[in-house]
Amino acid sequence: MFGFIGNFGPWELLLILVIVLIVVGPGKLPQVGKSLGSALQNFRKAKEEDFEELEEKKDK
Repeated sequence: MFGFIGNFGPWELLLILVIVLIVVGPGKLPQVGKSLGSALQNFRKAKEEDFEELEEKKDK
């Protein structure tokens, strides 16, 4: 399904970074990074809580 994406090399990552800088702007980039990091942290926390809940149900 996602075979068309392929591998990301350094040039592709640099291109993505340049596009993000153009769209967001260098002034707001730290805020975007902080928001993205917070979202990932909340996602991981929710995932771990779900796994723990499944393990508790499995043990019963």
